[in-house]
Amino acid sequence: MATSARFYLAQAESCAQAAASTQLSNQRETLLRSEAAWLALAAREIATQTARAERERERIEDQGHD
Repeated sequence: MATSARFYLAQAESCAQAAASTQLSNQRETLLRSEAAWLALAAREIATQTARAERERERIEDQGHD
């Protein structure tokens, strides 16, 4: 997993923990929205890295058939 995806996941976890510990509903909602945004960023980064690795694998396979 890319470093940035790990960072995004760590930020999401931080937001989740903060949301769980706050007594203020508006702050909890904001933190939960932030958690969702960080998770979306992580998912996008992981998908990008996966696609990049797949393209690289295909490129290497194509070179081996020449």
